[in-house]
Amino acid sequence: MNAEERLFTARQPGQDPVRIQVSISGSSLPGRDIGPGGNFPGARNIHVGVQRVYRKDRPVELLGLTPGDAPSAHWDFEATATCAGADLDIKGAYIQGRPGARFIYLAWGAIDDGAFTMFRRAKLQLDAIDPATLDAACRHGSLIAHLELTDAKGHPLCASVRPPLIRWSTAPAG
Repeated sequence: MNAEERLFTARQPGQDPVRIQVSISGSSLPGRDIGPGGNFPGARNIHVGVQRVYRKDRPVELLGLTPGDAPSAHWDFEATATCAGADLDIKGAYIQGRPGARFIYLAWGAIDDGAFTMFRRAKLQLDAIDPATLDAACRHGSLIAHLELTDAKGHPLCASVRPPLIRWSTAPAG
């Protein structure tokens, strides 16, 4: 069974959700001002943050808005996982998508007069996490991601992000 098949929401008898601390560390940010090139139109005063699940009744909310020229970016948030054998589903305020296709959005945007205008997103695919890492995340209560936030062209990382562009691991919470 692959990881995508493991991420679903049907609760089985005896399954209790567990808290998981999700930590995302990004390095190699692209810079605060980037000129146009390729399919990127260029932007000034670039920032990145983790996008909260969107609801029509509120504006887009971002966790840990970080300038594009920072030495690194780090985000921590809680999620819950229903873990039982081969079945696993992760949910939370920053976990997007339907069962079997969950992900985390890193939203890139420019800040002008205090307003954030999103221009691209990176989609951290949870169905690409190795099953052994998911099992360990349930036992340890943590899920850790490390990735570089600049693409091969020197622009903000975007589109679907899967290994080897992201490294998922776990460690005992505490």
